[in-house]
Amino acid sequence: MPLLGAEAPAELERLSRDYFDYSPVLVERLRGCRAQLVASASSLEQVRLVAGACARHGIALTVRGAGTGNYGQCVPLQGGLVLDLCGLDRLRHFDAATGVIEVEAGSLMGGLNQQLEPLGRALRLVPSTARSATIGGFIAGGSGGIGSLRWGFLRDPGNLLGLEVVTVEPEPRLLRLDAAASTPLNHAYGTNGILTALRLPTTELVAWQQLVVGFDSWDRALAAAQALLATALQLQALTLLEAPIAQQLPWPGGCPAPLAAEQRLLLLAAPDALEVLPAWLAALGGQIHWQAPQGGSRGLPLRELSWNHTTLHWRARNPDWTYLQMLLPQPEGPCLGLLRERWGDDLLWHLEAVRQQGGARLAALPLLRWRGEEALERLMADCRQAGALLFNPHVISVEDGGLGVVDADQVAAKAAHDPAGLLNPGKLGGWLSSPG
Repeated sequence: MPLLGAEAPAELERLSRDYFDYSPVLVERLRGCRAQLVASASSLEQVRLVAGACARHGIALTVRGAGTGNYGQCVPLQGGLVLDLCGLDRLRHFDAATGVIEVEAGSLMGGLNQQLEPLGRALRLVPSTARSATIGGFIAGGSGGIGSLRWGFLRDPGNLLGLEVVTVEPEPRLLRLDAAASTPLNHAYGTNGILTALRLPTTELVAWQQLVVGFDSWDRALAAAQALLATALQLQALTLLEAPIAQQLPWPGGCPAPLAAEQRLLLLAAPDALEVLPAWLAALGGQIHWQAPQGGSRGLPLRELSWNHTTLHWRARNPDWTYLQMLLPQPEGPCLGLLRERWGDDLLWHLEAVRQQGGARLAALPLLRWRGEEALERLMADCRQAGALLFNPHVISVEDGGLGVVDADQVAAKAAHDPAGLLNPGKLGGWLSSPG
């Protein structure tokens, strides 16, 4: 098992980071956080060896995959050892009758979808970083992404069927958890068990068509997005970009650059939807500028202009900007209008369609010109006043980035699987505040 220590400072730095530099707040708070040792495991026995050694010697242990997260999920706040699980990358089992898979946590999601394609299946939910993200990292640190319009969020019942987990104890146990017992470890930043394999449902393979639609006004574009959510058209993703954002994105090969005032709607649509979409969109003021099958276009796939890849591309040209995450109230127009009036061009709108509690609605990942923490707090207060539900990407703990309340089941799972509190210490607020 490869081990890296003080002789490889650059690698220690790289493997102690993710993309938390999206947030100026986290850049300051996570400055200097680095592991003293990195171990790269490629077998369950190696994972158990590391977990047991850390438990016996009281060493902080932070598990990571590819490090594509944005919130410092895999940054070791208290140093210690980072365990890289990218070497656990096998598709262990595929059930042809149900489409259920068992896959090791370090499997890259893009590669996993390639393995599923000949079987006529695909992952339900993927992030915009699917080509480089691991499936274990997505479950431990993600929440939704491409496919959320159909399948909701990762913690919705049915999206995770089971986990294989190694405990952090002097004699580590290997546990197989069912769907109910796995729920507290879903989106827990790896604080309450080492995820080594996952059981997941898959969905039917669809030859998704990529569409770029232009609108000459924001109100028309928003109305079209809202109307699409109420149709029977099968969509995998819907992204709405305000004109200034669209102007600066790197579009796929063959897709024309947007006009100066052009709002852009990005769709992944089933082939049968194309019989309806062109005329339907035209009636709402939209014009299809580009269309290509997913996987059959040059350059970036359209999905890499959505979710937090939008933020990535924008910040490549505007590094003094950051972002927020929120679920918008319905109807969305009054909230967006109020915030636009108060914040002007310091706030640019990027919307994503999702399914939440069974209903389709719009989430937002707006881009924000950075003017300091005080301005950020004022903006978040304005968002809440306007009815938005915020998911703050500028905080460290699981709870603060979510609904702001302690999940007792997450804390109980940590007590059961990591009784000394060594896993990713400092990230589970409920553990820090619990008695003893």
